[in-house]
Formats: sequence, C-alpha cells, structure tokens
Amino acid sequence: MFLHILQKLGTVERGWGRMEEVDLELAGVPIFPTDFCRDYPAYCEPPPSTMPNPHLPPEILDYTVDLLCDKPATLKQCCLVSKSWVPRTRKHLFTDISFNSFDDLEAWKKSFPDPANSPAYHTHSLSVGCPRFITVADAEEGGWIRAFSRVVRLKVHTDFEGDYGLEVFLVPFYNFSPVLKSLQVINSHPHSRVFDLVCSLPRLEDLNIQEYQVDGADYGGIDFQPLTSPPLTGTFELDTEEAEPTIRRSLDLPGGFHFRELVLTWRNEGDLRWIMALVVGCSDTLERFDIWQTTRSTLLQFLHRSVPYLNFRLR
Repeated sequence: MFLHILQKLGTVERGWGRMEEVDLELAGVPIFPTDFCRDYPAYCEPPPSTMPNPHLPPEILDYTVDLLCDKPATLKQCCLVSKSWVPRTRKHLFTDISFNSFDDLEAWKKSFPDPANSPAYHTHSLSVGCPRFITVADAEEGGWIRAFSRVVRLKVHTDFEGDYGLEVFLVPFYNFSPVLKSLQVINSHPHSRVFDLVCSLPRLEDLNIQEYQVDGADYGGIDFQPLTSPPLTGTFELDTEEAEPTIRRSLDLPGGFHFRELVLTWRNEGDLRWIMALVVGCSDTLERFDIWQTTRSTLLQFLHRSVPYLNFRLR
C-alpha cells in the first residue's frame, strides 16, 4: 500500500527491507499527484522497521489456546510465538505423559533437570511402564515422582518388571497425587501390594486391575493403614484368570467400597461365590454390572433375586 510514497525516489522494497532501483511505471506502481500525501497522510507513513507486538487480553489468549487443547502440533507452534505463550501451551502439551522405558525417563530428566520447575505440574494422566526405573529416580532425587502432584489418572504396568520387588516399585506412588481418582494396574499376577497402593489414595474412585497369571499369586493381607479410606464410588474393572485373591482383598478394604459399576472378566468357575460377595458388598450403590464368564446361569439367578433393579450386560 505504501509503494506510492517511493515514486520520487524511484525505488521499491524487495525482500526484508532491501531497496532496489526500479522503473515505477513498468512495475505497475500508480503515480499519485504530489498532494496525495498531504491529503492522506496515514497512507504515506513509512513501514515500521519491525513487526509490531500485538497485545491480546489474557483471557482471550487463554481461550484461544484452550481451543487448541487437542492439537499438539499447533500448540508447539504457539510456543514459538512468544515466551508469554509458553506457560499457556504447557498445560495442554503435558497433560498426558507416558514413561514406557528407561529412555523415556532419561529424556524427561535431561529436558527438565529440576523437578520443581518441570511441566509435571500440568500432567493429569500418567502412564508408567517402567516402575523400577521410576523408583530409582525417585530415591536418587528425593521424591522426584511427587512433582506430578496433579495427576488424576494413573496407569502402572508391571508386567515387564518380573515378580521381584513389586512391593518396592509401587511405594513411590503411595499418595503421590492427592487428587488422583482413577487407578489402573496391569500386573502378571494378583499381589497384595496393589491394595496397599489403593489404600494410600484418599480420593480414588475408579479401580482397574488386570492380571494374567495365577501362579505366584500373593495372598497376603493389606499392610498399609490409611488415615482415611478411598471412596471407591466409580467403576471397578477386573480382568483376571482367578478372581478370588483380588476380590478377597477388596472385601478387606478398611472403608469397604461403594462402586456404581462393575466390569468383571474371570475364567475360573469356582470364583462364582466371590463374585456374588462382591455384588452384595456394593449392592446399595451398584447401578450397572458388565460380566463375562462361560457359565453364568447361577449368577443370573442370583442377580435377579438379590438386585432385581440392576442394569446388567453379558458378554
């Protein structure tokens, strides 16, 4: 728009501010009368040497970034706009974090050597597939895992750890996030230390336990003595070869449980009485029951008799 003001100089801007001699008429630049700049001074001001820094109200900027919460590639570009945009994008970029290997852990520690200043504060969903390495890092750095103090959903996969030391590997996660409401534990076999972890989470509502072996099952009791019992008012999902060890320990929880939904998969017909005990234990709050088992006629009769109002689904 401002090319007309250069007509007397016989120059035109090319690239980043470099001026070159040109023939204005050949370049297609209109020749305005000499009094144009006097009558329209706003159009004749020279261009600024740098791009102006646009100012947006903080609430508008926050709203704009929030709209991009599910677009990580765009959020990363937002980090390049201005330093003031970085904190706003971090809360979305780091909301879901997974440590599936030692390399994942080392990459995080290298990028954020100071746990107190890391974006762990923004993490709401944490998945851990290498609890052994997390435990070591936590011990070396004096409570490293507690930087993730706002995690709402935790998934711990211990299948790759073997049987050794599970009671140690889970300890750093005891009450590490006071707002945690959902826990998923994938383990090779039933283990009592899982319920120590459950008891340490004062706001836990949803519990998901997956176990794939019966051999080596730990039938020990619950050692952790919580000050308050978790509410356990959400969903209990259990996928196991043998339900007895896990259900027996769940029935021993200090405050009981009040699940609204049960999603159960078991493969041992001898566990039927334990399943019934679990249903009775939360019959006052149970709203939905989703089960899979090869022989279900006895269980169906029990459900119709004990909780006739229940909405249940068979798979």
